[in-house]
Amino acid sequence: MRLRLPAPCLALTSIVAVAAPGCSTTERDENMTGSASVGPTTGSTASAGDTSAGSSDTAASSSGSGGETSGPKFDVGDSGETAGGDDGGGQMGCKKVDFLFVIDNSGSMAEEQSALIASFPKFIEAIKSTLDMAQDYHIMVVDTDAWVYEGCELLCQFGSCLVNPEYVCGQTQPLECEDVLGAGVTYPRGMGASNVDCMFSSGARYMDTTEQDLVGKFSCAARVGTGSTVDPEKPMEAMVAAVSGNGEVGACNQGFLRDDAILVVTFITDEDDDAGDGSNGTVEGWRQALIAAKNGDENAIVVLGLFGDQDLPNAICPPGDPNNGGVAEPSPRLRQFLDSWGDHGFFGSICASSYDEFFLDAVSIIDTTCDDFVPPQG
Repeated sequence: MRLRLPAPCLALTSIVAVAAPGCSTTERDENMTGSASVGPTTGSTASAGDTSAGSSDTAASSSGSGGETSGPKFDVGDSGETAGGDDGGGQMGCKKVDFLFVIDNSGSMAEEQSALIASFPKFIEAIKSTLDMAQDYHIMVVDTDAWVYEGCELLCQFGSCLVNPEYVCGQTQPLECEDVLGAGVTYPRGMGASNVDCMFSSGARYMDTTEQDLVGKFSCAARVGTGSTVDPEKPMEAMVAAVSGNGEVGACNQGFLRDDAILVVTFITDEDDDAGDGSNGTVEGWRQALIAAKNGDENAIVVLGLFGDQDLPNAICPPGDPNNGGVAEPSPRLRQFLDSWGDHGFFGSICASSYDEFFLDAVSIIDTTCDDFVPPQG
């Protein structure tokens, strides 16, 4: 969500939205309550070449587990089948899963980052305990700007970066890959961030199964903070860049995306990815970018979204002007994108007090996707 600056600040920082002394902002309501209202999205799948996604049906309510403690199993391959090699090429069922988390790092996202981090242990435990042969996973976090300090030099006209006082005007430089949109986060910096090197055991910009403290490392990376000095947030651009494999971002994220793995994308933001705000891309373009990253196999992808629900009946997010704080704005473009994935898309309200149910219910979609996956040969 953008943070509103008074007119004097806006005059100096027309492309920046931050909180600063004398440039007051409003905060999200810290007393939001309610349980998640989640469900698989349903809708028509846009055809290739379309510039906008087709119409979508209303998101259905999830059935949930009804208190059952046993989770779905990833049944990898039929009994009696023999893989044609270590990669299992041609055998139905996944052995690898790549998880991408796209996390809004704007000034109103502190609560939501905490809720995401709190939900991760149960989610990853469900993944570990229910994946029979698919025990090989990569987990990468990206935020929604290229560099948290990108707007600081403009703010230095006030004498400091204000919202990120650790920034030294004219001196602070980005770390390797830190100023590349879509690059995996390894050292979250800025207000409210971990502000430490997460030091993944993989030596890459993603976590893998060699992590001895996966929950702790995810907590470190996912605490991307609330100090972004860039407006607008770009969750979809960041997602597309993260999986593109092209240019500088491709070099930064080398090794994350694997042809013989299914891809699970989770994005969390309290504001729509709105073309009117200057965000690039279209719903269909975002969709096709993910499909291209999986070599044309749209059935190898699961998309999970946590964003505003004011456009739905019985919304958890309260009504109001998102620029005045306390709410998450309706997100028609993000909903259209999620709906375009049909049964492979799953929605949850970002305003829910806990995301536990959302992630545990999503495991069944990952289960089905894994069961149906046929890794490429060779």
